[in-house]
Amino acid sequence: MADAAATPMRAIILFDSKSSGGSTEKLIDTIGQKLAETGAYVEKAKCKSTGDYSFVKDFDVVIMGAPIYYLLVSSELLGALLQSNLKSCLHGKKIALFLTCGSPELMANLLYLPQLKLNLVGSTIIAEKIFAPDQLADPAVIGNYVDELHTAFTKG
Repeated sequence: MADAAATPMRAIILFDSKSSGGSTEKLIDTIGQKLAETGAYVEKAKCKSTGDYSFVKDFDVVIMGAPIYYLLVSSELLGALLQSNLKSCLHGKKIALFLTCGSPELMANLLYLPQLKLNLVGSTIIAEKIFAPDQLADPAVIGNYVDELHTAFTKG
């Protein structure tokens, strides 16, 4: 396998969003643009609970993100981890997580990230972030998340 620092990152953003063009999707687009600025190749795909995720094997990093609705991670992303081949396709992949939510960050870290992480035991999580409403369009906060993800990837 080639050195990660010499090979551009190939990242896929798997996401769920209740509304097309909403705040979560805008955040995803910004994350993708900032990653592309680092030289990464980035694609995005909306999650479906029963989809076929064989294509994630073509990517170095799988970024998974969703909004929180009624105290739960959006159902399509969790459903994909439980009902499809996504979990098996993530084997050996580096994973980054993010959630958008209106709760204070500490509460969100205690309640919501574990909903995803319980389904990713044994996976390598290289970055994670809870985005509060005031951070969804904040270039510095988004940039810090992308920098953390990119640095973790290039370190191997």
